[in-house]
Amino acid sequence: QLQLVESGGGLVQPGGSLRLSCAASGFTLDYYTIGWFRQAPGKEREGVSCISSSGGVTNYADSVKGRITISRDNAKNTVYLQMNSLKPEDTAIYYCAATFDYCVLGTEYDYWGQGTQVTVSS
Repeated sequence: QLQLVESGGGLVQPGGSLRLSCAASGFTLDYYTIGWFRQAPGKEREGVSCISSSGGVTNYADSVKGRITISRDNAKNTVYLQMNSLKPEDTAIYYCAATFDYCVLGTEYDYWGQGTQVTVSS
């Protein structure tokens, strides 16, 4: 089965930047829309961004629009989430997920990674 592995999380000060990576194991990501989601303690999981299989379509949650950029390099079988101007409320576990469906944050995703912790604090 398709396995996804996130990396790049860590501790960063408010206003700082991080780049998260989502790498596929077992299958190529070429066929999949990839989404990024996050979940903070005691809160519901929320969609952050998604990118279509070709990279031609992207969507962002209003809360991160202008601060986060999603991209993919199918040759490297990897999807990236560049996060700038980070805020304490961005603190969460970030997950990547894959689906054959369109790039829509509300869509059900089929495969999920284990998550990577992002902490924004001074």
